[in-house]
Amino acid sequence: MHGSEDQEFLALERELSVFLRRARASSGEMARALHPELEPAAYGLLVRLEAAGRQRATELAAYFGVGKATMSRQLRALEVLGLVAREPDPADGRAFLVGLTEEGRERFLKVRGARRERYMRKLADWDRGEVAELARLLNQLNQGED
Repeated sequence: MHGSEDQEFLALERELSVFLRRARASSGEMARALHPELEPAAYGLLVRLEAAGRQRATELAAYFGVGKATMSRQLRALEVLGLVAREPDPADGRAFLVGLTEEGRERFLKVRGARRERYMRKLADWDRGEVAELARLLNQLNQGED
């Protein structure tokens, strides 16, 4: 039997497991809505590029905690689909920056809008302060991963 001090962490594990499973399924749906050939994991890359702007592949790999080879493969797939483009880094001509193409941005914003509407419907009964607190706590959890 687990001590009472473990119950909060067991509940957290249980709820995060459900949340992550649903989030993966939702990301798959969002990725397919954006482009039928888009891998679910690549949706997060588009989120990051839209929020942070053009970046080097090494920066993206570090941000997501994946290897350079994995990131390169995912970026190549996005480039083939016309969603991102590479251009020389003005600060270092040997490096490239990756950013959303106009088509990539348009498709992403349309899908993100639909996702935001889903969140708004699901959390319609929540107080806006509770939504902000959830976002703050998730950000705190994500920052702890660094």
